[in-house]
Amino acid sequence: MTGTDGVVMSSYQELVPGDAVEAFFRSTLVHRGPVTDTAPDHGLFWILDTLTGSRRLLDMSELEIVRLPAHYREVRVNAPGR
Repeated sequence: MTGTDGVVMSSYQELVPGDAVEAFFRSTLVHRGPVTDTAPDHGLFWILDTLTGSRRLLDMSELEIVRLPAHYREVRVNAPGR
């Protein structure tokens, strides 16, 4: 997990747009960014991935999702070449 004192999410229903999250696959950080939208009927949600600058659809059944403390919600995307 992270050293940011985040909370591991057990359900996508705990997430709302604006939450800052990190997604881990086998203890490796693979995505980070703010939640932009949720699909409650499908157990999916989207983030704006600050690691790649692209929008990502994430599935909680495949990843460990950690909600970061509120002060991380001001995460900005650094576009390539800027």
